[in-house]
Amino acid sequence: MKNRFLLTFVLLLSLTGLSWNAQAEESKGGLFVNLTTDDTWAAAMAIQFAHERVLKQGHKPVAIWLNVRGIYLADKKRLSHVHGLMKEQGKSIQDMLQAFENDGGLVIACPACAKAAGLTEDDFIEGVQMGNPDLVLGILFDPTVKTLSW
Repeated sequence: MKNRFLLTFVLLLSLTGLSWNAQAEESKGGLFVNLTTDDTWAAAMAIQFAHERVLKQGHKPVAIWLNVRGIYLADKKRLSHVHGLMKEQGKSIQDMLQAFENDGGLVIACPACAKAAGLTEDDFIEGVQMGNPDLVLGILFDPTVKTLSW
């Protein structure tokens, strides 16, 4: 009797797991990365994760919100240092952001942070868009989107 109960329990548990995995495969929610630093090592990790581990795995939308000092990463006049694995590929932070955008990622600049930094949309690398409440809150409060801060 004990073995029969255990077998039934294991069977039900495995079916539940299969159902959950199928559901997870169906709905690949998005990611909102709150990038608050202009430290290029941390920024490279955040962009790499958002691009290679999330966007390229089919999750959508995937957005990088350049916030606080992170706003400086979008400044086309400010060359970035190349760290770690990106050094071998010769990619700057701006190159990484543009590759992310080219694959369908969104790079959104905080307008208040841009103003505080003395930057306008004309100062940004191509593809970076100035944030607005509809755009940012629409992604941030989407129940299928997770948030990650760097």
